[in-house]
Amino acid sequence: MALGDLNAWTAQERGDYCALSTALCLCVCAAGLLGEDLLQRGYRRDRVVLAHIATHPGAATQQVTRAVGASERVVSRKLDRLTGDGLLVLVIGVEAPGLRSYQLAS
Repeated sequence: MALGDLNAWTAQERGDYCALSTALCLCVCAAGLLGEDLLQRGYRRDRVVLAHIATHPGAATQQVTRAVGASERVVSRKLDRLTGDGLLVLVIGVEAPGLRSYQLAS
């Protein structure tokens, strides 16, 4: 992105509109790659949550939070989305109805 900005500034000073359009393309491509990286980071955390649930069926949100190393809010959002997508099943405890745990959907 910085390379595109520098190229745009240089092109503007010289009046080179071809170089200016190239610089703008560099900036747009860099922004797109940054967005893709952020999206992939979210997918990686989803995989970590799924892997933890697969190896620890019946894990509660707090246990997953400690294992993943993310905030409880982020993990809860991921667990809700993965449950909504049908990859996980929410198990509510019989003895303690407030206890919510997760396992892989069959």
